[in-house]
Amino acid sequence: MSEDFIQDLQPELLWKYFYEIAQVPRPSKKEGKIIEHIKNFATRNSLNYKVDKVGNIVISIPATKGFEKSPVVVLQGHIDMVCEKNKGTKHDFEKDPIKLLKEDGWVTADGTTLGGDNGIGVAAALAAGTDKYFTHGPLEILLTIDEETGLTGANNLQPGFITGKILLNLDSEEDGAFYVGCSGGIDTAGLFKPDFQEAPDNKIAYEVLVTGLKGGHSGLDINTGRANAIKLLARSLKALENIDFYLAKIEGGSKRNAIPREAEAIIFVNPSEEKAIAAILKDIQSGFLNEFNRADNKLKIEFNKCETDTKRVFTNNFKDKIINVLLSLPHGVVAMSQDIPELVETSTNVATITFEGNEIVVGTSQRSSIDSAKKYIAQSVESTFKLSGAIVKTGDGYSGWKPNLDSKILKVSKDVFVKLFNKKPEIKAIHAGLECGILGDKFPGLDMVSFGPTIQGAHSPDERVNIETVGKFYDLLKEILGEIAG
Repeated sequence: MSEDFIQDLQPELLWKYFYEIAQVPRPSKKEGKIIEHIKNFATRNSLNYKVDKVGNIVISIPATKGFEKSPVVVLQGHIDMVCEKNKGTKHDFEKDPIKLLKEDGWVTADGTTLGGDNGIGVAAALAAGTDKYFTHGPLEILLTIDEETGLTGANNLQPGFITGKILLNLDSEEDGAFYVGCSGGIDTAGLFKPDFQEAPDNKIAYEVLVTGLKGGHSGLDINTGRANAIKLLARSLKALENIDFYLAKIEGGSKRNAIPREAEAIIFVNPSEEKAIAAILKDIQSGFLNEFNRADNKLKIEFNKCETDTKRVFTNNFKDKIINVLLSLPHGVVAMSQDIPELVETSTNVATITFEGNEIVVGTSQRSSIDSAKKYIAQSVESTFKLSGAIVKTGDGYSGWKPNLDSKILKVSKDVFVKLFNKKPEIKAIHAGLECGILGDKFPGLDMVSFGPTIQGAHSPDERVNIETVGKFYDLLKEILGEIAG
């Protein structure tokens, strides 16, 4: 791919940095290459930087001459990305660059996640730090690792790593909105030790696939009514309960913070029942399409013969147990906010099911802007697992960000927005785990606001960023920095 891709995109400097970032593999927990890229950026531009023990980076940007005594502002984003690809797409996220495409005013990727979350925010920070055509005070560019799969970077920040008391988080995804609050979250997993028996000689292997779903972010998209591939697979297998079948494999989803788009099972059945099973699955697919006719109308339930080396299947008792627990686990919106219209307050996501060796792990995640509600829904999930005999493991969780509508930086940001665009911005909270919640705990007294351009389909291969709003986002960032400096 040539850098010619960005020649007609504005702002040129921001898109240049985004293109460069897209060429560097940066899966969560494997950020070594992008860390080196950022260090090289700082060195090329004669900028001081430091890297902490986990890989977080802060780059110091000198103030425009004459504005050295202005308040230090922190520009913050994360350098990892969610790595999702469509079935059949050949892409190694640890080696291959992202293939960028332009389509009708949007930038997207060829069959994979784009990395606009949070590559656009990172590129905007780097651009602001090297742009000679606007005025700003001293800046600190804080880039964290592993935001997507554990908020590891933010959780490991140490006192004194940044000095600024004003922070602009560049990890929101809606043009025209400032975010001033976010949900906290926790992960809850159930570990099962399956009981096995030998695969019966008179039956052959078939694959049941749930495909074609939109998926999406388990916080931002949880209220869209989109289908969950793991739940649909469990429902499909439950529909076969009057058929004599044996379950040999069940897997689905790939990320703790994504609504699963695909799931699969391998079952052993008598070939004479192939037509009956196909008819049942066709009927249940029809029901699913009616149920999700607007939110997920391209879903498919596929049933095909397959090759497998397995010589064992689950016992019928364990088969029933794992299907029933997947059906019983809550998924979706639990409660809406009583304070902010249309804001999801509490939710839970059945995210993954993996089968390796002698263990099945079902991964879920819970979110809420209210700590007690987050604890309650996590306990509900934990109880469901325990009733089925699973070993339960929970993560440490992370804090939410309580809105401060009297924030000084919020007032500055709103005033600048009105001056630039002649309309008022929306003030929102987000049902997702922005790092601001953790940063506020780590660095007491931080005055924070979060904003960004329009990004759709984050955490899925449908991810795309609106080109026009990227320009507005960068103009807004520069004007806010100029206003603070002045």
